[in-house]
Amino acid sequence: MLDSLLYSLVLILLGGFVGGQVSRRLGAPPLLGMMVAGIFLGTEGGNLIGSEMLSLADSLRSIAVTIILMRAGLGLDRSKLVKQGSVALRLGFLPAMTEAIAVAILSMWLFEFDWLTGLLLGCIIGAESPAVIVPGMLRLKNLGWGVSKGIADAILTGSALSDVVILLLFSLLLNFFAQGEVSNSQLWLLPVTATFQILFGVAIGYIAAKLIVFSTVKQKWTQNRIQNTLITTCFALVLVAGAEFYPYFSGYLAVMAMGFFLIQFSPPLARILRQEFNHLWIVAEIVLFVLMGATIQLQVLEHVLLPGLILLASGLLLGRTIGWYLATFGSNWTWKEKLFLLPGNSAKATVQAAIGAIPLSLGIPGGDVILAIAALSILVTAPIGAWAIPTFAPKLLTRGKVDPTIASSIVPTVILGIVDANRENAIAVAEKVASLARRSNGEAVIAYLSRDLPESLHQLKPSVEKSLLDIPTKFISIGEQSERQIYEIVEKYQVTEIFVARQSRALSQRNTTNLMLDSIANNTKIPVFWLPKSDSS
Repeated sequence: MLDSLLYSLVLILLGGFVGGQVSRRLGAPPLLGMMVAGIFLGTEGGNLIGSEMLSLADSLRSIAVTIILMRAGLGLDRSKLVKQGSVALRLGFLPAMTEAIAVAILSMWLFEFDWLTGLLLGCIIGAESPAVIVPGMLRLKNLGWGVSKGIADAILTGSALSDVVILLLFSLLLNFFAQGEVSNSQLWLLPVTATFQILFGVAIGYIAAKLIVFSTVKQKWTQNRIQNTLITTCFALVLVAGAEFYPYFSGYLAVMAMGFFLIQFSPPLARILRQEFNHLWIVAEIVLFVLMGATIQLQVLEHVLLPGLILLASGLLLGRTIGWYLATFGSNWTWKEKLFLLPGNSAKATVQAAIGAIPLSLGIPGGDVILAIAALSILVTAPIGAWAIPTFAPKLLTRGKVDPTIASSIVPTVILGIVDANRENAIAVAEKVASLARRSNGEAVIAYLSRDLPESLHQLKPSVEKSLLDIPTKFISIGEQSERQIYEIVEKYQVTEIFVARQSRALSQRNTTNLMLDSIANNTKIPVFWLPKSDSS
């Protein structure tokens, strides 16, 4: 069993990674390539994934969803949520519910489902994808698009709340199918049940965040960021598992609330966790979408292709559009910002991958069709959504100032070191650049500024390279008076800081280099740091 599990896990990780990279190079979202890899590895392809691994699929999906919701919670901006609270709340249930109802009605005509089976399908299709929406919205926040009105925060919060409501309705419908009959009183209790689960989920997330800060920050039971991440991940998984045994609160919402409250209680800890959960998602994403692809039945998918596309398009353009209109009615959003909900809030992936196969596994009539349509929704909407979010944000949203305490900086640190023929000066600059690059996980660009380039490079490069041995470094040769070339370097490599030694006596006599760098600092607003002249220069 161990060998089979290890073999399957290696195939999933390696196959998903390769598929994702191929998809990225072709201009498509990586998750599409991961799903295709899953199809080739699954029962419809080479049947290379062992049954032991497939039996763990539900647990692995839950872990992946937990990680992505933690990322979402750690990226929320409290001030913007207060500003757009009403819109976020309405986005939390109106678009998903109107789409679910539209899909349910259409499925009764297209697939001859009964009302409950159609509503079960509507819950799966109506859910929004954290796998596409969360990274997309976090990237917009990092770049400043829509931050002044908190549009990305409203979409993030609304998406999480809508998934909670949809998952609650989905769970209740599964209970109905298990009982074989439906009570009208149970249906009417759904809003009350959902409200209490949401309130308890937020409260439990608050308590969990307090416990994490108490243990890691105040009591210092952890010694590094890895241990901080381990403790936080365990808390998050306990919340999700606990909600399965005690279904009185939403485990997924509790996880997201925990991330949100961690920002309020300890911003430094939240910043560290934000970075580490980004790393965890790299692995979780591969596992989630490869397993989704491995469960797809291609024959059923081919059979439902045309009616499935009609169902998805109609549910989006009819059902969800009505919900978007009602959710933003009376808000301060412009028509362009409201229009952004079409690309920004319609992708399907994570929830569909997590629950799409459940009706089939429970033997519910039409479960194979439901799984095929869930897979189709991912294959169609996920790549479109992943492409449309960054494409239409600059056209429909306004750009504002980014709050670095909430959003992770996606601009890499690139330090430019400018050195001349003086060896000690060059080594001093290289050591300073290397020190900053190590602390910021950045890169270096070393520009040689000299009248005698070939001779200078031959003598200086080995010494400079030794100081920067573990830093990704570009070495560039420029002439003595090359202001234009330095401008080009700054623009091409998106330089964030410049370090330069005070020039040797031969160059500083004319002072051209100093004047040139002062001009660059004034025009680009990039800080220039001058190192003291060495004693021998």
